[in-house]
Amino acid sequence: MNLILLPMYIVKFWYLEAPKNLIIYFYHLNKAFLHLFSLPLMIRTFFRPWKNEYRDGLIKFSIFMGMFFKTILIFTDLILFAALLICEIIFFILFLSWPVIAIYFSFVKLI
Repeated sequence: MNLILLPMYIVKFWYLEAPKNLIIYFYHLNKAFLHLFSLPLMIRTFFRPWKNEYRDGLIKFSIFMGMFFKTILIFTDLILFAALLICEIIFFILFLSWPVIAIYFSFVKLI
């Protein structure tokens, strides 16, 4: 390995390979989050009764109770998912800017 090309290898890794792998990791993390919190399942079964209660006289009550609880859970899941996405975006930006920040603070005289 040629030592002259070492900075190019670092730049290639930090700004091409690592962000690609980080995005793939975030994709799988988001997929696991959605699976863990059952957001797609709750949206698909929104108008079904809570706990599949189909006894006479309880069907309408179970449907409305299911809609009530699922609305709360879907809203909570969306807030948590938005927080996860914001954290991922902040981490990604900080990851990309870390070398620039490190070089800047290495050569700037701090008071």
